[in-house]
Amino acid sequence: MKRTWTIIGVNDVRASFEWYQSLFGQPETAPEHDDFGQLLDSDGTVLLCLHAWGAHEHPSLMSPDRATPGNGLLLFFRVDDFDPALQRARGLVPRLEEEPHMNPNTRTKEFAVRDLDGYYVTISAL
Repeated sequence: MKRTWTIIGVNDVRASFEWYQSLFGQPETAPEHDDFGQLLDSDGTVLLCLHAWGAHEHPSLMSPDRATPGNGLLLFFRVDDFDPALQRARGLVPRLEEEPHMNPNTRTKEFAVRDLDGYYVTISAL
């Protein structure tokens, strides 16, 4: 088995950690570090890593001023609780980027939001 660990640069790891936990309906916990946190599924699978801009001198994570956050990146999550996720999302953002609809390619319901750092996040029914 292979897994990918998607890492995104964020302005505030703790705030983004709480935002994604709310979106996924997870119990609130704190990231392990001020500059890095891993959101885990109930089975321990890494869902998303949040990395503070400029920490550890990674070239692609130096500053949001050098690259627009989310440019060329679509965070796409498949969830087994689509309707509750939609309700949680509506409580987190002022408006959805895409209202719920049927994606003709995946043949599943999906919607999209922007996170605290402007990343485009699509939630799709499993």
